[in-house]
Amino acid sequence: MIPALLLALLLPAVAGAQPRQFSCVGAEKLEDDVFAIPFTRGAAAPGDAARAGLAAAAERAKQVPERNICVLGHAGGQEGGAQTGLQLAARRASAVAEALAKLGVERDRVRAEARRAAFARGVVPEERSVTVVVLP
Repeated sequence: MIPALLLALLLPAVAGAQPRQFSCVGAEKLEDDVFAIPFTRGAAAPGDAARAGLAAAAERAKQVPERNICVLGHAGGQEGGAQTGLQLAARRASAVAEALAKLGVERDRVRAEARRAAFARGVVPEERSVTVVVLP
């Protein structure tokens, strides 16, 4: 049997990259390097309209690999009750985080969170979007 101490030392290497420690508190107040990703009503996965925003956010993130990324999901009042809307917002944020990873952004740099719709930015309906913020 492997001693517990040896096992504890080996587990981090086996688990792979650990998420970076950072906070998204205040990210919704930033104005630079902010990208709006639109969603259709009730959808949890980004559609065709999201491609340009996702590509732009991924490109910017790859240009500044030392900076972390906050993905803030939003859902509107017309998309269910408070709890249902928050769950939808979380699924949207997670879907965008995964899409960014598929576009070459390191997943440990990305934190996905659900937020109230009032924080969304851009030309899309605020309640049906995800905001990607490349932190300074």
